Amino acid sequence: MWIVDSSVWIDYFNGTRTPQTDILDAALGQQNIGLGDIILCEVLQGYRSQRDFEAARQSLLQFPIYLMGGTEIAIKSAENFRILRQQGITIRKTIDCLIATFVIEQGFSLLHNDRDFEPFETHLGLMIVQ
Repeated sequence: MWIVDSSVWIDYFNGTRTPQTDILDAALGQQNIGLGDIILCEVLQGYRSQRDFEAARQSLLQFPIYLMGGTEIAIKSAENFRILRQQGITIRKTIDCLIATFVIEQGFSLLHNDRDFEPFETHLGLMIVQ
């Protein structure tokens, strides 16, 4: 299962072509793709028009949506944050820490375009779609 981060979905819906949006485009209908509930929120909150919001919502709800939070993920995410901080790396966004930890714990792969995930790959075994 691939989890696609909001950094890719936002570019994809905006028509911004990146290596990650090309991978997503090629994978649609061919690969098992899912979203986290917090990724769904991040993508949808950026829409200004109701029409665009509804179109994106309908498109995204066709994929499996995973609950990325909860007590176990919260604790493990805090542990991962602390492990990285002890190595001199500070993760800027708590949401990215939760997403990365969820993906690691589930054994999924992450398709992203956000440098904050790189320490999770390098130091904690996050599998990245390339």
